[in-house]
Amino acid sequence: MAEHVTIILIEDDEGHARLIEKNIRRAGVRNEIVAFSDGTSALAHLFGPDGAGAGHVGQALLILLDLNLPDMSGVEILKRIKEHEHLKRAPVVVLTTTDDQHEIKRCYDLGCNVYITKPVDYESFANSIRQLGLFFSVMQVPETK
Repeated sequence: MAEHVTIILIEDDEGHARLIEKNIRRAGVRNEIVAFSDGTSALAHLFGPDGAGAGHVGQALLILLDLNLPDMSGVEILKRIKEHEHLKRAPVVVLTTTDDQHEIKRCYDLGCNVYITKPVDYESFANSIRQLGLFFSVMQVPETK
C-alpha cells in the first residue's frame, strides 16, 4: 500500500484497537493510522466541518470499521461512506465479532470490500491482523475524487 494512504480505524474497544495497530505494524505497514472510538467523531472527521467531505479530496483512505459501536451502528457508517460522493471509493474493511450471515450479506450489499470476523482467541486475532497487514502492503487504494 502506498505510503500516502491514511488508515482510519473505527473501533470502540481500546484493547482491540491497540492489537490491530500493533499487528498491522508487525506486518510492515507504516501508514498513518487515525483512530476513533465512536462513529460520531469518525464521521465528523471523514465528512469535515461542512459535511461535504471535500477536505479528503485527493487523499487515499482505507477504513477499518467495527460494527458494534457505542453511539451508532457500523452498518450505518458504512452506508453513509459508500453513499458519499468523495468517500465511496475508499475501501472499507469490516472487522467485527459479528458472524451473522444476514449481517455479512448486508455489509457486502452496502459496499464493504472485506468482512472479517474477529477471532475470540488472542493469538488467532493477532495472527489474522498480521495477515491483513500483509494484504494491505500489496493493496491498491484509489484517491478520493
